[in-house]
Amino acid sequence: MYKELTQPELENYFATLGEKVEVVTRFKPGVYSKYNVKRGLRNEDGSGVLVGLTEIGEVHAYVFDENEKIPVEGRLVYRGIDIYDLVDGFVSEGRFGFEECAYLLLYGSLPNKKELQQFNNVLGSFRKIPDDFVRANILSAPSQDVMNKLARLVLVMYSYDKNPDDTSVKNLLRQSVELISKFPILAAYGYQAKAHYLEGKSLYIHNPCPELSTAENILKLLRPSGEYNELEARILDLALVLHAEHGGGNNSTFAAHVVSSSGTDIYSSVAAAIGSLKGPKHGGANFKVMGMMNELKKEVKDWGSETQIREYITKLVRKEAFDRSGLIYGMGHAVYTLSDPRCILLKKEAEKLAKQVGRTDEFELYTRVEKLAPQVFREIKNIDKPMCANIDFYSGFVYDMLGIPIEMNTPIFAVARVAGWCAHIIEEHLNGGKIIRPAYKNIKKPVPYVKLSDRE
Repeated sequence: MYKELTQPELENYFATLGEKVEVVTRFKPGVYSKYNVKRGLRNEDGSGVLVGLTEIGEVHAYVFDENEKIPVEGRLVYRGIDIYDLVDGFVSEGRFGFEECAYLLLYGSLPNKKELQQFNNVLGSFRKIPDDFVRANILSAPSQDVMNKLARLVLVMYSYDKNPDDTSVKNLLRQSVELISKFPILAAYGYQAKAHYLEGKSLYIHNPCPELSTAENILKLLRPSGEYNELEARILDLALVLHAEHGGGNNSTFAAHVVSSSGTDIYSSVAAAIGSLKGPKHGGANFKVMGMMNELKKEVKDWGSETQIREYITKLVRKEAFDRSGLIYGMGHAVYTLSDPRCILLKKEAEKLAKQVGRTDEFELYTRVEKLAPQVFREIKNIDKPMCANIDFYSGFVYDMLGIPIEMNTPIFAVARVAGWCAHIIEEHLNGGKIIRPAYKNIKKPVPYVKLSDRE
């Protein structure tokens, strides 16, 4: 006979069954090694298992010499162009670079002046979101997490698309440019709805400006006044460029490849990528960096004392501080070893911004942590493995200096990375050919079926 359970009874049910599931589901130690499983699709030397090819981006951080993995300075390449050269190009000419970067990733080559202007015109034409879409899908259903909201809105865009399932190159390009154009607005409006309806703050819904860059529109949409200065917009633009692409093997881009390989629509693939990027081991890492650094600022009384900083980092590694994970967030990378070029470029601009807003002391604290963290980690773990700061170490600090709410850190990452995702989705549809289906070995021994009446 049916009985409706109370909330305490429901909570107790899942708590009890959760313990049972954990016991029967957790594998015994050593089982992965026994079957030579490439956990995380990684080889024993830490390199990634080769599962595909791409011409979009390359992440390079080591070479092999007589079968020995040798760390080298990190390189990031977009469509064959080194990130240092790409950034130097638009910075030296006083231009915003994200739009040029998105064009490069999508179309495979740098645009000339006419092509870049036309691309900017197309982006501007797509910027505005219909009022009924905003009311029905954003303001009426605020979410605690902007990334979840962004994923939902991307799936809703399917319903507003007159030709959503067409995976021809022409249609995928049209959908890609529209996604790149609208992502800043979707993310900003999603945050504003959360801030107003769930936190009681004032509601600011500014219209985007088609003639402004992506970075300028983000600042305009997030700030009550809609005002910003040149340095702020330039630094945010740089951050977008540095986050736009990172090869086909990063978790969110690989997720987009996997989903696209089934032949489904671009909105489903991008929504899956957003779900991946939300994770604290991926795009949510700078959120963790900010939490860690905020605790460090409280615990370390003298920010200039390397001894005190060392003591706190030691506690981190020994799982005695912050979230007790033993991780130093923002330090180390799945590929980069000696250096992360994105971190180097963003750190340089972060110093300029820190001087402008009067937070040089905090910037210097970050640099000391960057210097000491690898030393402490190697000493405690007794390993020789090189470790460098990654872009997440400084990106959260940059966004904080820009007055960007911490809840928007990962959504801004998505605003940038959607350009890379879309390029990879098109590449998968054109070249993949087969649905991605790796093997999982079943290691459960046969169990006899027991009749219900005979079960204890």
